[in-house]
Amino acid sequence: MTLDAQEFIRRFLLHVLPDGFMRLRHFGFLANRSKKQALAQCRKLLDLDPALPQSPILSAKDQLVKITGVDLSRCPYCHEGTMITVGDLPALPSVTCSDSS
Repeated sequence: MTLDAQEFIRRFLLHVLPDGFMRLRHFGFLANRSKKQALAQCRKLLDLDPALPQSPILSAKDQLVKITGVDLSRCPYCHEGTMITVGDLPALPSVTCSDSS
């Protein structure tokens, strides 16, 4: 999109706050200062366990299986055998393009 200078400055200045104003990212029970205590209070008021539930730490492979049902360790052809890592391919050297003109 191409804008003339006046329209660009107008749109840019829509994001500038006037003097005396402060940008708020989070407020209320999501404010950083009291988030932990406020969320515990919210959970208590909702008749939930005030302690945050601990989610199990899953590997990327386990997360993929859980979300998509695709198991990368299974053979893509017979879907029964288990694939084993035999070796890793070396990384390609970084290539830089130079303009020869």
